[in-house]
Amino acid sequence: MSLELIDVTWMAGYRTIISDVSLKVTPGEFLGLIGPNGSGKTSLMSILSGVRRPFRGQALMGGAEMRRLGRRTLAQNIGFVEQQADTTDRLTVREAVSLGRTPYLSLLSPWSPRDDEQVNQALVDVDMAHMADRYWQTLSGGEKQRVHIARALAQEPKYLLLDEPTNHLDIRHQLGLLELVRTLKVTAVAALHDLNHAAMFCDRIAVMSEGRLVALGSPAEILTPELLQTVFGISAAVETDGQGRCHIRYHALNG
Repeated sequence: MSLELIDVTWMAGYRTIISDVSLKVTPGEFLGLIGPNGSGKTSLMSILSGVRRPFRGQALMGGAEMRRLGRRTLAQNIGFVEQQADTTDRLTVREAVSLGRTPYLSLLSPWSPRDDEQVNQALVDVDMAHMADRYWQTLSGGEKQRVHIARALAQEPKYLLLDEPTNHLDIRHQLGLLELVRTLKVTAVAALHDLNHAAMFCDRIAVMSEGRLVALGSPAEILTPELLQTVFGISAAVETDGQGRCHIRYHALNG
């Protein structure tokens, strides 16, 4: 089962934000989404998650149009971590993560020991189990981000979508989070600012520029000096090792 966009266009008012994007996410892969600010990454992520509907074109999950699927079905399959999400409710960390089990609860399926297990495992995965009883308002920005990711993991999603997930995290937790995502048994898509993180962790990289998908392929195929200059306006050298992994060395803008 895959996520797929076919000729998707999305507009805000009269302004076109995404134009004619076709993209198929391969089951089991970690796909990185990169591009300059304002290139349409966040809007594309919201369409892939089913939060927004295309103005034109189709957004599919497992071959079915998302707009025809119920919210519960989407939530049981897609965990989406947005850039900005907050609450004024007086919740503990455990309570916040427990919200991820909502798609599975009903009058006929009340809270069970399995729900506790999933919440506990999600807390362990993001290194927040020791803060389970802390209140949300007492957390740092990075700690809140890890709780958001734990809530998404508690959904047991087949697809994990993350919009700039390393924002507010220190370098240890940035690397730890991306390593975690890579090892999870989910199909993952992450919008990333750090191009070297995309090169290190992603199986494929999709490049957005001015609302269009301009490149798609492996990191070594995509992260070339020519593309970095054309899309990001930067000069850089790209080093590739014997295993096909690459590392970007940036040149000073005035160097």
